Amino acid sequence: MTGTNMQHIPYKGSAGVLADVIAGQIIVTIDNMPPYLPQVKAGKLRALAVSAAKRSPAMPDLPTIAEAGVPGYASSAWFGLVAPAGTPKAVVDKLATEQQRILKLPDVAERLSSLGAEPVGDRPEQFAAFIKAEIAKWAKVIKDANVELQ
Repeated sequence: MTGTNMQHIPYKGSAGVLADVIAGQIIVTIDNMPPYLPQVKAGKLRALAVSAAKRSPAMPDLPTIAEAGVPGYASSAWFGLVAPAGTPKAVVDKLATEQQRILKLPDVAERLSSLGAEPVGDRPEQFAAFIKAEIAKWAKVIKDANVELQ
């Protein structure tokens, strides 16, 4: 969206990225908030913006990338609970209900929030629609950027 040219450096996970950005081996990263939040709060890293469409409750003074000058930018990491195709609806509904109950437990909600994660707990139909929209969004990004898939 900005025409910025950055070099992608593949890592096997956030731990290596975190170590390298703290050490100054790389100068910037875009990654999930939870591993970085303690380092930002300790003053070892400087957070520039959150990539999501809205500010994070974990760092409410940190602007979004859109607010920082890239209107329309919104990207966020998400995790979800899925089951194999053909799983009986009663089983899917039970899993979804339990997942929603667990995410609302005060200790679970507090722990996730302290890490900068924001639990959602959608119903299966809502989550399926979200995944479908994400596939369409990123397919367009890949096409527009002429990314060659291998």
